[in-house]
Amino acid sequence: MATTSLTVTSLAFAWPDGTVVFDGLDTAFGPGRTGLIGVNGSGKSTLLKLIAGELTPVDGTVRVTGEVGYLPQNVTLDTALRVDEALGIAARRAALHAIEAGDAAAEHFETVGDDWDVEERALATLGELGLGHIDLDRTVGEVSGGESVLLRLAALLLRRPDVLLLDEPTNNLDVYARRRLYAAVASWPGVLVVVSHDRELLDLVDQIADLRSGEISWYGGNFTAYEEALAVEQEAAERMVRVAEADLRRQKQELVEAHGKLAKRTRYANKMYENKREPRAVMKLRKRSAQVSAGKHRIMHEERLAEARERLDEAVEAVRDDDEIRVDLPYTAVPPGRSVLTLRELELAYSARVDGGLDVHGPERIALVGRNGAGKTTLLRTIAGELAPVAGEATAHVPLRFLPQRLDVLDGELSVAENVARFAPGATNNQVRARLARFLFRGARADQRADTLSGGERFRAALAALMLAEPAPQLLMLDEPTNNLDMASVRQLTSALESYEGALIVASHDLPFLESIGITRWLLLDGTLTRTAPEVLVGEG
Repeated sequence: MATTSLTVTSLAFAWPDGTVVFDGLDTAFGPGRTGLIGVNGSGKSTLLKLIAGELTPVDGTVRVTGEVGYLPQNVTLDTALRVDEALGIAARRAALHAIEAGDAAAEHFETVGDDWDVEERALATLGELGLGHIDLDRTVGEVSGGESVLLRLAALLLRRPDVLLLDEPTNNLDVYARRRLYAAVASWPGVLVVVSHDRELLDLVDQIADLRSGEISWYGGNFTAYEEALAVEQEAAERMVRVAEADLRRQKQELVEAHGKLAKRTRYANKMYENKREPRAVMKLRKRSAQVSAGKHRIMHEERLAEARERLDEAVEAVRDDDEIRVDLPYTAVPPGRSVLTLRELELAYSARVDGGLDVHGPERIALVGRNGAGKTTLLRTIAGELAPVAGEATAHVPLRFLPQRLDVLDGELSVAENVARFAPGATNNQVRARLARFLFRGARADQRADTLSGGERFRAALAALMLAEPAPQLLMLDEPTNNLDMASVRQLTSALESYEGALIVASHDLPFLESIGITRWLLLDGTLTRTAPEVLVGEG
């Protein structure tokens, strides 16, 4: 039996607007688990879609031995489907039940084939992913967003593909569901390629494929080993920059000195010629020789200088420059005693509630945690005024802004600058662009249409629009903000939130991120809202 493999040869792809993503990419993924990483917009999701056949390359080939299973970044399932239909086993299950009921029609046996234990396998797979409570006859509309991701993964596992492609699979998964997914990844026997910003997941892989500038660099080991190797590599690259800079300074100095020597020699030759101290023919020959020598000398030094500049450019290119967001937001400041938010006897849609009340004062930083389907998004949408409470009240006492998971605050047909201008109508075009530059949308990047942005860029644009809004938000609510963000973008988000001086409520399953942004209060929503500690969540994972 041939070993399962995945080979990409001379792959070229560009978007309809002419933006080139790949131009002659050659790579191969063999057996084992590969973590595909890279900055937002580098083409990770695009590469998975090309491999899965969801996009067609402009040129080149993708060859796969065996079947491909693909879990996209944004899982959408028809809410009217039954669970067994979403799992792709409805026909076999129906035929099996018909046979068990005494219907011996040939087509039932053809449908079942050799898969007599399909129902048991489906229930076992659901159980392994923590979905044992979901009945096969329920509809998809009855499960949460995180559960629908696991449901789609279960469908893939039941198909037993030779190659499994996962794009940000831990998005929307709570800490408990993530543990289930980690176990599935750790036990995967074939070729697996996973795009993720989840460090714990990336520490389960066998090698890292770093996609940068349309090319892939390979690193053996998991993400921790990659970081260590990259640190050594970057230290060497920075050392090479210093060496190249010193060489460039030396070549410039030598060129200046050479010009001085040649000028002096030329003046001497001219003086001898004018004073006619030697025969005319000899003086002409000496002068011509001096000019030729001067020309050769100048060309040699200029070539050395050009080579030094080229070495410096190459050295600088090898040093990574992951910019950080630097922004000053003084108008978001909230005094410590100021009342920001009041919740009283709040009962939400889908049965979640806040017994008694909750008061938020000053620049508190609150983490809202809980299982998938517990009602975190519902609570944030109720506070934002997007949903009416079933009972009770939610009152914000300061300007607030809410950034949902969907990032639908942006108009896809408008540019980044135009989107920000919608939220800050009093700002001039120059002011908008100056502010956007702090969010790393400089020059032409600010003119990109929102619907052409990568997931991370889109998030950064949405964050900029809300944080630069007028009036300045003194309560900012974020729903799963690290979904779709690469490591560099998570660091950028953290630095942006360091500049934010208002109150913050963040719903997230990303505990390392929450701990990095200075959370002052942890609230667990599990039917009712209660205070908790991060150690409890980690302990229960």
